[in-house]
Amino acid sequence: MEHPVLLFDGVCNLCNKAVQFIIKRDKDALFRFASLQSDAGQALLNQHDLPTEDFDTMVYLEGDSVYTRSTAGLRIARRLGGLWPLLYAFIVIPRPIRDAVYGVIVRNRYRWFGKRDDCMVPTPDLRARFLE
Repeated sequence: MEHPVLLFDGVCNLCNKAVQFIIKRDKDALFRFASLQSDAGQALLNQHDLPTEDFDTMVYLEGDSVYTRSTAGLRIARRLGGLWPLLYAFIVIPRPIRDAVYGVIVRNRYRWFGKRDDCMVPTPDLRARFLE
């Protein structure tokens, strides 16, 4: 993969807002996106031997490496414009602690932020950044 790919829960409002946040700060259009529920997302999950029915984490694919949970978020922040790469400093916090915080958010995301009936459909100008 020449572009890093973010797989996200397509029905989660928080996840969709996160994708929009990333797109806005990804000035070089580096990232590609697919919902975990999409055919492309499912194929990538299968390719990397990841669960295909468990949507409680984002999956970040960079080269041959796969990152999930808090590590995925920090690696994404590191590649954004502005001051966002400074967040990568949190990588020094042990992963179990970072992932515990991530887990609280994930377990409550539908209750706190809501849920869509269908996956996000990208606008025509963003369609090329989403895997089919």
